[in-house]
Amino acid sequence: MRHRVGFNTLGRKSAHRKALHRNMVTSLFHHERIRTTKAKARAIRRTAEKMITRAKVDSVHNRRMVARDIKDKAVLAKLFVEIGPRFKERPGGYTRMLKIGYRDGDASEMVLLELVGDEKPVSGTRKKRDTAAAAASKRAGADSKPAKKKDEAAKKSSGKQVAAETKAVEAEAAEVATVADDTEATDIESDAPESADAVDEPDSGSKGAVE
Repeated sequence: MRHRVGFNTLGRKSAHRKALHRNMVTSLFHHERIRTTKAKARAIRRTAEKMITRAKVDSVHNRRMVARDIKDKAVLAKLFVEIGPRFKERPGGYTRMLKIGYRDGDASEMVLLELVGDEKPVSGTRKKRDTAAAAASKRAGADSKPAKKKDEAAKKSSGKQVAAETKAVEAEAAEVATVADDTEATDIESDAPESADAVDEPDSGSKGAVE
């Protein structure tokens, strides 16, 4: 029976367990993702989510309560300035566990414990920057339209030039072919009487010999 068992002791004394929680929660908030065993991740997840809930309200009391466990000032500032406002509208469930297999040696189940990164806030200055970037992109697109039209016109003109050049080349080739045919025809005509004379000469000689 699990009566009066509120948490997993992880096989450690209270001082060791408290130090483990502090170190791993600090690493989680610093890197926003850590690789550990499933048992440790489930234990640390509770501590981390309670701290994120406190970080939603940036007050002196909440900072002092969280600072009892997080000794790194940079991580503490990141928790209250970045991570807390990111989950302002999210009622819990700030982390996720992804199973990645088993550890060599003791076959412990390993997981990735990470913060959910889909709830980043959009501040007023960021909205202004986004709108300014969108307007700049629209202007760039409008400026690029005439250039595109010029490029298209240049491509069309170049295509017309190429077509005209190909037609001229084809016409020259046709002229050359016709000239070649004419020369062949004239050569054949010039050779025809010579062959007739050559045929008639032996006939006259044979007749004389017979006579």
